[in-house]
Amino acid sequence: MEITTASERLAALGHEARLAIFRLLVQAGGEGVNAGLIGEKLKIPAPTLSFHLAHLSRVGLIKGRQESRFIYYGADYGTMDELLAYLTENCCQGSQCLPSTVAVAVPKKGSRARSSR
Repeated sequence: MEITTASERLAALGHEARLAIFRLLVQAGGEGVNAGLIGEKLKIPAPTLSFHLAHLSRVGLIKGRQESRFIYYGADYGTMDELLAYLTENCCQGSQCLPSTVAVAVPKKGSRARSSR
């Protein structure tokens, strides 16, 4: 990946609304979310949302697809993986220094955490 491409993608995610949109789409999975629902969930007006979606699409972080009269957007996981690979390329001069990233389940309020014994 070229440094200018990485820079453009990171800059796109450097805006609070675009980062929130991208995270929502990553969490939604492969099916994506229609534009109206994105606006409702994030409380972003339609014209502003359209601007941010266009920007994320332009840099390749998301893709849209038309279904009937709705447009569904989803994260482009390949592009996301390329960006992460670029950021961690040759980390620690090529040694295996990166910790594995594991999502930790947080116990719900009032429930007891299970022991691993």
